[in-house]
Amino acid sequence: MTDEYLVARKVREIASTADQYPGVVIMHNWVLNRVEYMSARGLTLLHTTQGELHAMGAAYFDRFFNPQESHEYVPKLLEMLARNDLSHTVSFFQQVRTGPNQSFEWYLSASRLIERTLAGEPLLLLTLAQAIDPASHITHKVRRLLDENAFLRAHYDRFATLTAREREVLRGVVLGESAPEIAERLFISPQTAETHRRNLRRKLQAESAFELGQYARAFDLI
Repeated sequence: MTDEYLVARKVREIASTADQYPGVVIMHNWVLNRVEYMSARGLTLLHTTQGELHAMGAAYFDRFFNPQESHEYVPKLLEMLARNDLSHTVSFFQQVRTGPNQSFEWYLSASRLIERTLAGEPLLLLTLAQAIDPASHITHKVRRLLDENAFLRAHYDRFATLTAREREVLRGVVLGESAPEIAERLFISPQTAETHRRNLRRKLQAESAFELGQYARAFDLI
């Protein structure tokens, strides 16, 4: 028995029922870094063939997936593979380049390890991907969450310069509190509250209420 035999056996097993599932079934060969199998629905959506997917290798990811979202779920997948646990599942949202115009569409996907090599290392990763209705409120919520996460990563260093008191003042500013109201809540003078307001705006390089609100939302102050 060889690893190639294990792959072929698992492909036959999954392919026998894959087209019955309400989504796209994908099997990744972790050792060869390629899509080993994709159900017919997925091939149709991506306007490709199984042979073309094999030939793409790792280029598959650059061609069909939005790299701006990949940093959200790739570490989770790598962690799962490092655990080498056949019972663990990772779920995530991702944008896939599908449709007649090859535009990005939202999918909810779930992946788990389903086969190890003869040496006991991760071999096959199975993913079930289900398209999300573009009109669904979930799509808009996912986009907002991803935007906030992107903002957090890009502005973490600035936010980290704020003191605990300045963060409290920032929360008050975003909630519409005046300097006297912030001062009363924090038991400080209005002049001190105003100083904190000026300092946090300078540190965050934020001029508008909208910009301050972005920080407050991304860093869970409101």
